[in-house]
Amino acid sequence: MTPHDRTAPVVGVFALQGDVREHVAALEACGARAVPVRRPGELAGLDGIVLPGGESTTMSKLAVAFDLLEPLRDAVAAGLPAYGSCAGMIMLADHVLGGRADQQTVGGIDMTVRRNAFGRQVDSFEVELAFTGLAGGPVHAVFIRAPWVESVGEAVTVLATVPAGPDTAARIVAVRQGSLLATSFHPELTGDFRVHACFVEIVRSSTA
Repeated sequence: MTPHDRTAPVVGVFALQGDVREHVAALEACGARAVPVRRPGELAGLDGIVLPGGESTTMSKLAVAFDLLEPLRDAVAAGLPAYGSCAGMIMLADHVLGGRADQQTVGGIDMTVRRNAFGRQVDSFEVELAFTGLAGGPVHAVFIRAPWVESVGEAVTVLATVPAGPDTAARIVAVRQGSLLATSFHPELTGDFRVHACFVEIVRSSTA
């Protein structure tokens, strides 16, 4: 793709906090034109948006401070495709457990997410996950202070789970509802861009 390729879908990346550069690189590797989004006016003309990993309460506060939260909510409710990784998954959840009392989300996915469910930074881990709909074998998933999904509504498709262990239950870590996609883990950190490619295809389909 060239910088002037007008056939490329334009995907914004919420750029007030989080691992923005990694998502920009992953999206562009998948044929999208990625642009940072910091102001409400920058939502105009987007075909999709990514909410990156970072710190969900900080993202929420900054979105409010920059008058971006309500326009994001409106855009997603109106059908703008969105993908959230880690903190971005929390931002796309309709319900959050373990967050601050004043924490707000963009919402859109009928799910309840537990914040920092897998533990603190020192409890970060990596695992190979089967991911429904992705060819090429398991996804190498990196979890950093990650949430998990406690429950989903009928419209939500579960795409990946961390299998149950000797003392732990299986946990939902990737979901899709219509043109909204979310993962507990960080595919932007691994060099495997299949999840991003899946989202770019969702964006292309929604604009076709």
